[in-house]
Amino acid sequence: MLDLNDVGLLRNGDWILKNINWEVEKGENWALLGLNGAGKTALLHLLCGYYFPTEGEATVLGRRFGKDRLGEELRQQIGVVSSTIQSRFYESDSAYQIVLSGAFASIGLYEAPTDEMRRKAQQLLKDLGCFHFANRNFYTLSQGEKQRVMIARALMTDPSLLILDEPTNGLDFLAREQLLEIIKQVAQQSKQVSIIYVTHHVEEILTCFQHTLLLKEGEVYAKGETRNVMTEATLTNFFGIPVSLGWVNDRPTLTKR
Repeated sequence: MLDLNDVGLLRNGDWILKNINWEVEKGENWALLGLNGAGKTALLHLLCGYYFPTEGEATVLGRRFGKDRLGEELRQQIGVVSSTIQSRFYESDSAYQIVLSGAFASIGLYEAPTDEMRRKAQQLLKDLGCFHFANRNFYTLSQGEKQRVMIARALMTDPSLLILDEPTNGLDFLAREQLLEIIKQVAQQSKQVSIIYVTHHVEEILTCFQHTLLLKEGEVYAKGETRNVMTEATLTNFFGIPVSLGWVNDRPTLTKR
């Protein structure tokens, strides 16, 4: 799925990413944990082909940067849920229209969807608990409802890779847990898609994310199986303060010592 070897990214004279080595195999789900400014967004832009590595080699979904064609052909295989994409939709669009637009990877509907596309969009809305507000204006929905719609949109093309970029931002506790349950459901039911879940909250790392990568100051601080990476010693050094780590329902919890 991903193969990054000694990847570095130079932007405006600064190294945003340095010495990135990361492999993701088909069917693996990863949590990507990092504080603000760690380089998470830059890494995601690189994976989607918006940035090219300044040094090193990057292969995403079998396409090698600098050798194979990327662009829309690559992005159509990657479903992305992010606040940037969410903010681009028109106020008049309904939740249903936004999900349908995922079939064309467009902001808005400019082509007539097929009956098959309509059936798929309706089924995804049902699967993600969105069908009862399918015809409502997108901007009248709560943030948690919007994120469910965005996930349904991202799944319209049966992506090989699903990137969830801090999807719980702005959600209260109940809405966050409801959305995490939806994400867990997607991970369990969509065995052909690998998920990268980007966050800066340790407690959001669900059991379905068997692997975790810690990104700090543009470099890989640690990576591997989640239970091996998420230790008190590693996280104390990662955050630079003494922390206590606990596990509740197989999810990590963190407190400052």
